[in-house]
Amino acid sequence: MSNRLIDSSSPYLLQHAENPVDWHPWGEEALRKAKTENKPIFLSIGYAACHWCHVMAHESFEDDETAAFMNEHFVNIKVDREERPDLDNIYMQATIAMTGSGGWPMSVFLTPELKPYYAGTYFPPVRRYNLPSFKEALAGLFNAWQNDREEVEKTSNKVFEHLNAQIKSTSSNLLTPEQLAAIAQAMQESYDWGYGGWGDAPKFPQPMALEFLLHNARVRKTNEFDKLIQHCLYAMARGGMYDVVGGGFSRYSADNQWRVPHFEKMLYDNALLIRAYLHAWQITKDPFYKRIVEETLDFIINEMTHPQGGFYSSLDADSEGEEGKFYVWTLDEIQAVLQTDSAFFEAAYGVTAKGNWEGKTVLQRALDDATLAARFGLNVEAVSAKLADSHSRLYAARSARIRPGTDDKILTAWNGLMLAATAEAARVLADVSAKAEAYFNMAARNADFLLTHLRPNGQLRRSWRNGKTTREVYLEDYAALILGLIELYQTDFNPRWFDTAKQLTDEMIEKFSDPDGGFFDTPSDGEQLLFRPKDIQDNAAPSGNAMACEALIKLAAFTDQGTYRDLAEKALKLATKFTLRYPLGFGRWLAAAQLASGTMKQVAVVGEAEDPNFQQLLKVVRSEYFPGIVTAASSPFPEQGPALLYNRPQIEGKAAAYVCEGFICQTPATDPDSLMEQLG
Repeated sequence: MSNRLIDSSSPYLLQHAENPVDWHPWGEEALRKAKTENKPIFLSIGYAACHWCHVMAHESFEDDETAAFMNEHFVNIKVDREERPDLDNIYMQATIAMTGSGGWPMSVFLTPELKPYYAGTYFPPVRRYNLPSFKEALAGLFNAWQNDREEVEKTSNKVFEHLNAQIKSTSSNLLTPEQLAAIAQAMQESYDWGYGGWGDAPKFPQPMALEFLLHNARVRKTNEFDKLIQHCLYAMARGGMYDVVGGGFSRYSADNQWRVPHFEKMLYDNALLIRAYLHAWQITKDPFYKRIVEETLDFIINEMTHPQGGFYSSLDADSEGEEGKFYVWTLDEIQAVLQTDSAFFEAAYGVTAKGNWEGKTVLQRALDDATLAARFGLNVEAVSAKLADSHSRLYAARSARIRPGTDDKILTAWNGLMLAATAEAARVLADVSAKAEAYFNMAARNADFLLTHLRPNGQLRRSWRNGKTTREVYLEDYAALILGLIELYQTDFNPRWFDTAKQLTDEMIEKFSDPDGGFFDTPSDGEQLLFRPKDIQDNAAPSGNAMACEALIKLAAFTDQGTYRDLAEKALKLATKFTLRYPLGFGRWLAAAQLASGTMKQVAVVGEAEDPNFQQLLKVVRSEYFPGIVTAASSPFPEQGPALLYNRPQIEGKAAAYVCEGFICQTPATDPDSLMEQLG
């Protein structure tokens, strides 16, 4: 029999709708029940693509005996962390404070006043991994509630006071260029030159750190980080974390060698990694990076896009009850598909009958193109073509398998990140990729989808699925969408995108600003929770505050409104001490601080769209990686769009580019060479 989750829009909640547990969605009914019946709350937070969430569900939440105990003694609430990042943030902080670590599934026990008194993540069905069984935990925690209430209240109040103190950030000074350079150098010194990336397994991609290093190096006109960036990007894309058959990146690598991934694919990871590879291509023109960008965008088009233009949230790690089954291969399977070409492919990927993971093979590049060419008597171009053909044939064969589940809800924040990546790729690759127009169409359709379906009656919302939106919206939704619209505007210069971005920015300031600096994660008219969260740290996805800073700095450059810049700088000061101490956890903040540390270049290009010289001037701006530039373009004397374009005439009837920095504008450039010289 279905429980109360059956009417949810979240695929994660629907996964639990047939559990014997009497699950409630988070809401007034469940919270009132806990108070009325004086019962503790068991709060379980996870997401649809989470492998260990599935494991705990099968072991415990589908067990009748366990469910009966839960139903009798607790009010049980299920939350999709992706729909409710506010709850996830609050109770993740509690879990880390109480246990020293966090993760999903998150299992938190609350008083009816929503204060946590015990927390953990995955609990096994029997004692295992040095953990109590879930049944033991349930019995002990209910016993504490019944018989040691004073201690429970003492613990919960102590945790609450700790959490409440955490949101009171202290302000510091803005990071100086010298400090940013020192942070970049420290990142390089802690880099893993053996395998790539930072830290030990599980090894996560760090696209925000890579972006900061790219930006910092360009500002300082140095190439000292190019070797690190190339080493890291190659390591990730040649390893098992990248799907060489279908494109796209998995969540992280379970080992140091980037060989065995945690197979779930998240929209935000791929959005952030696309831009890192795209910017590396702009700098180096290495075709390897361009290929990764195109293949990942093709994966998004083929497997992660709703027919109306929204981007899905994730693909599950599991299929047919096994993690990674959809993605791994046996030697026999490869030989059956590739036949006479199999020996070549086996050499390229080191495929053996033994496999490299649980008797099967996670494809990981073993030989480079030059070595393969020499071994098989081919030229390097033929190697690339032959591998592409093999990938295509394996993709067709894999498509006949049972696919992992798709979390098809559409989240504004994550869509904003992918919108930015897609729009930028469309303009950067316009002259070198036959797919650039498709990428632009994809970006424009996505923006239109977000501004209609996820903004009903002009009210932005967090999540959409099957025609329904949730009520909530968060800072990161506003900030990511604003940044996506700014990138799309700089691709086609349609004033609709810019004007909407500015309108959303003003709404964001009104709804989320903290008078003490920065922004709350929840709006001023949002649900009253344990406290109003204000998360500073970047996690797998960027901090809403960091993205808001970046958006405000760019809007200030487009509009000459100093108040935007003032708000950004006030917020950036809150993160200074953290970025100095834990730079890898604040990569997007560092990128925003890098933007704020100097004066941004503002480029206004005016002319008629059909004028070849107008297009050549735009091509100059897009030809290189210029991270500290905003660009506006239109015919002369536009009635809409950025103030940056106002009072910018053509010069003697010629298209012209106006380059300004700080409060100084250079002589308008009417030819590409002059413009490139001014851009430096």
